[in-house]
Formats: sequence, structure tokens, C-alpha cells
Amino acid sequence: MTTDQDLSMDGPAASAEFATKGVDVTPKKDQGIIKVVKRQGQDGESPMIGDKVTIHYTGKLLTGKKFDCSRDRKESFSFNVGKGQVLKAWDIGVLSMQRGEVCTILCKPGYAYGSTGNSDKIPPNSSVTFEIELLKFEGETLTEDGGIVRRIKVKGDNYLNPNDGATVEVHLEGSCDGRLFDTRDVTFVVSESEDKGVPLGVDRAMDKMQKGECCILHLSPKYGFGHKGKPEFKIDPDKDVVYEVTLKDFKRAKESWEMDLQEKLNLAFETKHKGNLYYKGGHYYQAVVQYQRIISWLEMECGNGLEQQNRINNFLSMAHLNLALCFLRIKDFSQVVQNCNKVIEIDPCNEKGLYRRGEARLLRNEFTLALADFQQVLQVNADNRAARTQISICRSKMKEYHELDKKTYANMFQKFAERDAKTGRTKRKQEESVSSSINGEVGIKRRRSQDRRSQQ
Repeated sequence: MTTDQDLSMDGPAASAEFATKGVDVTPKKDQGIIKVVKRQGQDGESPMIGDKVTIHYTGKLLTGKKFDCSRDRKESFSFNVGKGQVLKAWDIGVLSMQRGEVCTILCKPGYAYGSTGNSDKIPPNSSVTFEIELLKFEGETLTEDGGIVRRIKVKGDNYLNPNDGATVEVHLEGSCDGRLFDTRDVTFVVSESEDKGVPLGVDRAMDKMQKGECCILHLSPKYGFGHKGKPEFKIDPDKDVVYEVTLKDFKRAKESWEMDLQEKLNLAFETKHKGNLYYKGGHYYQAVVQYQRIISWLEMECGNGLEQQNRINNFLSMAHLNLALCFLRIKDFSQVVQNCNKVIEIDPCNEKGLYRRGEARLLRNEFTLALADFQQVLQVNADNRAARTQISICRSKMKEYHELDKKTYANMFQKFAERDAKTGRTKRKQEESVSSSINGEVGIKRRRSQDRRSQQ
């Protein structure tokens, strides 16, 4: 680890050190950031744009005066590199580093604190130096479950991104365990990539990409080819895959706020059909995307008149019911309950909503709640034989768990009784031992007293 003492450069010494050993790492080669490596990195790999990097740093003026140091705070610092979250010098300098590397960078004002400086610590138009140690870095996580991780090789050239329904032109290179299995140019509609054999994870990353961007996507099986794998690509089930994706061009679709209600209703009809096809093909996550699109378009809409409002409610109920069915298949029972609750808010007597919520609750071992749902189903439709069967299952499970509880508590009480009996026996033995010891001591004292009296 390099310390402040290792970098005791100031004024002319610093300038001379950077002039002889430094390398200009700015894209423009304008001498704005000169870098001197103090310790080489470990594995030759460098961060990519958007990676979360963790560093230690020490900032100094050219006089040698320290103005900031993470080590003094005993806390490392993390940021997404290349995203404009920190000084330009850091974004550029850290991208040139390797894991474990320690370097010092000399930064001109335009790459540091500029013409204004920073409060009373850094005068205006000051060049500064930073010692930086790159501790670790990792790709940018695009989903809450960590199933899609992006690393940007080439940054895009504008701030627009493809939106839901956009038509995108991409170049793909897919690999698994280091083997290239897919390389092609393909055009697809965002949210409908499965039609072109493009995995869900690539589709879901589109709204984060910019035209001209080239990124590497690490996809978990959920966002790759799932439990089925991809026989035509010789991908086994439940395998992680990696895609290098270049967004060549795209045409954005209308945003929700740009469509009138009739357009949304027409689109909802087409999207329902698309979701149903994905569901029937076993592509449950792709089906989820379609049904969620319908909800995003219509959940805040109010119809002009009863007939139109009924159409909206019917689409919303259908979408939530189908989502519940998808989540049942992928065993996300909390989502099943949430979507069924939405249906029941619209229609408290919805037979399918009550039944599917009961199924999810039964699978979560919430037998009392499940029983109540299935009983409500029978109130809506007394001929629902499936609900009667489920009620029998609920009661059987409740009895089974009740017997198990009784056995568990009986065993527990037996163990408590045995422990108390053992504790009692131990206590009695201790008391007997103490009593015996006391009696023995008393006997000894008596004998000694008698011996003294006989000697007198």
C-alpha cells in the first residue's frame, strides 16, 4: 500500500516527477491528466464505463498540502465511473487503472476544480494531485435481483434511449462458458424480443442503452434461456450467458402520454394476444412483460361513459389475472396475491381472482386465509368443484399441522419434564452432598471437642 510518505512530491519536484515518468491519459492528449503508476495492478483488467468502482484517495495541492483523504476517514469511496458523478480527472484516470493499482495523477484545473476552486481548501485555477488506489470494481446492476449486469465497452453518442415498443437494430454476440454460440445483426421490437430468439435480458437492457453503445451483458438463467436452455445453440438448462450488444440504431415508439385512450385500448388487445402466445409457449417472464404493459397504459385512465370504463376494467382485470397465473407458474406467490388483490378491488366477486389467491395462499401454507378464499368462491359459484376440492385439502392440511403441533408441543413438554426431573435429581444430590459434608464436619468437631475434654 502506498502512503502519503511515499509521495512526498510538491512544487517543482512534483512537476519534474510527472514530466519524466508520467503518461497523458486524456482522450484529447492535452496534458490535462498526467499519470504515474506507483504499483502495478493485479490481473490486467480495467473498469468499464458505468462500473461501480471502490477506491482510496489522497488529494493534495502542488504545495504538498493535503486537502482530502479517504484513509483519514478510514472509509473507502465508491461511484459509477464514467457517469459524471465525480471529477472529470477521476472518471478518466480510474478507467485507465487496473484492480489493485496505485497511481498518482496530476490534474489541470479544467479536469479538477476549474476556475472557481473549492471553498477555502482549493484556490481558483489550481492544479492538484491525487493518489488513487483501485480496490475493486464490478458491473452496473440493471435489475433488483442482480440478474442483468452491464459493462459498457463503448459509450453511446446521445442521451436518447429506446423505449417500450421501440424498433431497434443491434449486433449480437452471445457466449456461454467462453464459447461463441450466436453472432448476428437483428431488428426487433423492445418487449417482443422473444419473437427473434433474443433473450429477455437483452430486451430489458435496451432502455438503458444509447445509439452507438457497445456493452457486455451478463445474464442469469432467468434472463437468458431459463430452465429449458437453448438446444439449437447447445445451451444447457439453467446456464449463465454473456451477450455483447451494439445498438446500431433505433426508432422510438409513442410514449403512453402521446396516445389517446382508444389507441391504448387497441394496443392492449394486441398485447393481450402476444402475452397469451408467450404464456402458451412457456415463456412466462416474457408474458409478464406484455401484461404489465397493458396495466401501465390503462391503470390511470378513466373512460368516457360506463361502456368505455367497463372495457378498461376488463382489460385491467384480465392483465392482473394473467399475471397471477404467470407468477403461479414461476412460484412467486407474493406477486400472485398482489395481482389477485388488484382484481378483487375492481370486482370483489371475481371467481378467478379469489381462486388463484387461494391457490397462492395454500402454497404459502396460509391455510386459514386460503380456506376463506375458496369458501368465497363457492359463494360466487356453488358449482365450482375445484374450490370444493381445495377446501378439503385446506382442512386436511390444517388437521395435519394441528396434529404436528400437538406432537411437537407434547415432545417439548416431555423434554421440559425430563429436564426438570434431571435438574431436581442433580439438585437433590448437591443438597445431599452438602448435607453430608456439613454432618461430617460437625462430627469431626464433636470428636475433637470430646478428645480435648478427655485430655483435661
